[in-house]
Amino acid sequence: MPVALVLESPHKLVLRAIDLELTVGENDVRIAMDVVGICGSDVHYYRHGKIGPFVVNAPMILGHEGAGTVIACGKKVRNLRTGDRVCIEPGIPDFSSRPSRIGLYNLDPSLTFWATPPVHGCLTPEVVHPANLVYKLPDNVSSAEGAMVEPLAVGLQAVHKTGVSAGDVAFVLGAGPIGILVALSALSAGCSRVMIFDPASQKLDIAAQFAGVEPLYRHRGSIADQIARATGGWGVDIVYECSGAAAAFDGIADCIRPGGTLACVGMPTAPVPIDIVALQVKEIRIVTVFRYANVYDRAIALLEQGKIDVKPLISATYPFSKSIEAFERADAAHPEDVKIQITMR
Repeated sequence: MPVALVLESPHKLVLRAIDLELTVGENDVRIAMDVVGICGSDVHYYRHGKIGPFVVNAPMILGHEGAGTVIACGKKVRNLRTGDRVCIEPGIPDFSSRPSRIGLYNLDPSLTFWATPPVHGCLTPEVVHPANLVYKLPDNVSSAEGAMVEPLAVGLQAVHKTGVSAGDVAFVLGAGPIGILVALSALSAGCSRVMIFDPASQKLDIAAQFAGVEPLYRHRGSIADQIARATGGWGVDIVYECSGAAAAFDGIADCIRPGGTLACVGMPTAPVPIDIVALQVKEIRIVTVFRYANVYDRAIALLEQGKIDVKPLISATYPFSKSIEAFERADAAHPEDVKIQITMR
């Protein structure tokens, strides 16, 4: 039996053998995992054993940001072959469902997603996955970058949903992995400038490495005042709320121009008060984002062409044998850390 990183209960991770179903169906591929990133949801399960209604009631393997190498293919697989380096889209929908048939397979209620109870994740040596959700990596895109495609896909989904126009000015709340990748996605889609805020100045310093990303530091005044100065009092075209913090919504309408857009990307863990009237009097459009659909190929193309560089966001890499230490570091939430990854072999 393979040895996997198993969450037994809150703050109890173990590396142990676990029985997994690894039979390769005719439309599946078997993948030897190479690199897995630690997501905020993984850390949340590690801390609390649940996220909303999703409760870890039985031991569960963590991890859903993965890249690996194909080691076996089902007899009907034509898009991949043994030896291909790949990244994996971790949600498996019913492609015959009504949401899937209109292109919204991420909203299929029967979708299963790696490391979401009771489904195991990919912090294990090998996985089996449908081939149509596995994507070949170009030669110039490393496996570490390939494991960043999953969070980058969230950024591209947000930009797709908001309909960025050339020259738009955007503002991102939260400079974690998703926030920075949303900012980079917005720039790649045509935004002329993207401002970003986070309480941790260290994260803003990392975001500031990217051309076109302008950090807003707390010591320079209120967010609304800084945005007003930057836009001549007009406001930004789009705000991407990526923190999920209730406080982030306080006065958020003041930052948005009349007729602008508020995109809710971060997922709050508690009810969030929103001043609806403040949004109404500006006719601000509210857009919500849940994971992604039909964007993995675009994310890979942006990495291949050098339009987006995710390498500066990888803060630390741990071997699989030290994956518990990696989670302990992620749980400590060092402000200078953006993404921690684990190499599987």
